[in-house]
Amino acid sequence: MKSQLNTLYKNQSLIYKGFLFLAASILIVYLFPKGGKFKYEFQKGKPWQYENLYAPFDFPIYKSEAELKEERTAIERNQIKYFSFDSEIAEEVAADFETSFGEYFKDTLSRRQLRILREMGKGFLDQIYETGVLSSQDEYDNDELVNLIKGNEVRTYTFGSFFRLNQLQTFIRRNLSDRDERLYANIYYNLFFDIIKVNVSFDENFTSKALEEELNNIASTRGTIARQKLIIAKNEVVEGEKFDVLNSLKKEYQSQLWNDENYNWIVFGYTILVALALLMLLLFLRKYRRRIFDNNNKVTFIFFNVVIMIFLTTIVVKYNVEYVYVVPLCILPLILKAFFDARLGLFTHVLTVLLLGFIVPNSFEYVFLQTIAGIVTIQTITELYKRANLFISVGQITLIYIIAYFAFYIIHEGNLQNIGWITFGLFILNGLATLFAQPLIYIYEKVFGLVSDVSLLELSNTNSKLLKELSDRAPGTFHHSLQVANLAEASANEIGANAMLVRVGALYHDIGKMADPMYFTENQITSVNPHSELEARESAQIIIRHVIDGIEMARKEKLPDRIIDFIRTHHGTSLVYYFYKMQLDSGEECNIEDFQYPGPIPFSKETAILMMSDAVEAASKSLKNPSYAIIDGFVEKIINKQVEEGQFLNADITFKEIESIKKVLKRKLTNIYHLRIEYPE
Repeated sequence: MKSQLNTLYKNQSLIYKGFLFLAASILIVYLFPKGGKFKYEFQKGKPWQYENLYAPFDFPIYKSEAELKEERTAIERNQIKYFSFDSEIAEEVAADFETSFGEYFKDTLSRRQLRILREMGKGFLDQIYETGVLSSQDEYDNDELVNLIKGNEVRTYTFGSFFRLNQLQTFIRRNLSDRDERLYANIYYNLFFDIIKVNVSFDENFTSKALEEELNNIASTRGTIARQKLIIAKNEVVEGEKFDVLNSLKKEYQSQLWNDENYNWIVFGYTILVALALLMLLLFLRKYRRRIFDNNNKVTFIFFNVVIMIFLTTIVVKYNVEYVYVVPLCILPLILKAFFDARLGLFTHVLTVLLLGFIVPNSFEYVFLQTIAGIVTIQTITELYKRANLFISVGQITLIYIIAYFAFYIIHEGNLQNIGWITFGLFILNGLATLFAQPLIYIYEKVFGLVSDVSLLELSNTNSKLLKELSDRAPGTFHHSLQVANLAEASANEIGANAMLVRVGALYHDIGKMADPMYFTENQITSVNPHSELEARESAQIIIRHVIDGIEMARKEKLPDRIIDFIRTHHGTSLVYYFYKMQLDSGEECNIEDFQYPGPIPFSKETAILMMSDAVEAASKSLKNPSYAIIDGFVEKIINKQVEEGQFLNADITFKEIESIKKVLKRKLTNIYHLRIEYPE
């Protein structure tokens, strides 16, 4: 039991990665569309590259989105509106007529005349409310049809059939037949104007329901294809009706494939493909980025970003596939390059795009566009801490999207007549969303404890707490660090390494000397040397201890691991040779390990550059009357010795790059010592 627990403890990192791998695979497969994958790839306007295709089963021809949209538009345009008829209002108006009649017609008229006028008024009201009264403010075409709801009946009329208040005067004059009756026209007009109310109103709820019902009744298919019927022949161009039939077969095939019988097999197939892609990512990290692979936090960060991009794309595809290019997929390589390196960023981006090919339509076009955009991102994003660089890079990425989409459209359609300009707007939105990378980097730094060039810029401020303390307690060491930073930065620029990273590493590499500043010659302001009273072994241990002290100080101040790496490796496993030689000369027993730095040796170009720059700058203080020849031989001797000791075996640096660094260091030292050309006498 104890041995099993020990084994579990030793392999906890691998177990965690296995769990992370399994969880990411399951989540991505869950996000995949619930349908099988059609086994043929085809594009509109391109030849059919397979053998003759016959219908494997009977299937309907599905209407295209354009056809369905056209039908919906026609229904909406030709829909007959529904109006409600309120019969109670007609009764209220009739009662108001009886009440108000005596007020408008004078008592001087005889009873017979009043009865005739009253009956005539009732007849007018019956005519007015026969169909109904519509508001005069509503403007409709008189010939336009309308459905009128009367109780449980629906009848169709034209808008011209309804009475409107602005027609009242004309109506009265037309219906008063003789001269005597027309004497009462104004009285009738005033009476009706006061009592007539609108009783026909637009029924928005019923109209909407009727429209929705009609839209739901639109057939999604038009005709069928019988089994074994030839769909398309080899090398025939995919266009028109054949393109619609192939899309219908693809849709029907995928819907039939995804059933209870095949469900488990399809999920199993998806799982294998997703697992293979994620396994390739893990193997890449294990072989080429071992330090990242060993850091579970960084592996989690990479997998998290992959899953997030797949999740966002899936959400957009489910909502509206036309907006798939709004998802700022180029944020992925951009962020990974900011925290790690370009090669890892591009590799992860390509694997993510390949996985997204299972989700999006027109997978070849999508994969091509996103892969090209990812390559452009990696090539254009440099020095992200400079804000202008991000805007310039995003502009270039957006331009590449537009150019590539433009080319694909020409290939598919053969012209520009119906090009969807709105898609170009989606690419611009994509570019604007990519700008969110800047605040996202800051969030990731806080959540995952990573460091980017933006943070490095902040750390390079010499007024920061730690560097300020270094300049106060060990001014000589501080000045040495500044000189090393300048040498290292110039060397990094020469070979294309991360100049900002190596500069910051150089500024902090000797902070451990603050613990005992006077034991280091650059801080000694008197002729008294504390090492004079110590044995060589003790002096060596004090010198070596500044590496350990520096690591402890850096961790206490929560400096990023990438900066601590410079403190840890800047002496590698080299010897404190001065005191080692002193011990040998004394004739006493000498254990070489007592005079050797604990390491490790540099494991990147940047840490190797710092080791060279630090050794050259420190030793240059001992030069007397330096000349070009002396500096040249001096730099060669120091760096060649480091190479011979194997200090750069783990660093990803070539001999050619080392030679370039030598040239930079020689040139910078020449400038420091203000050497001039020796003119002939």
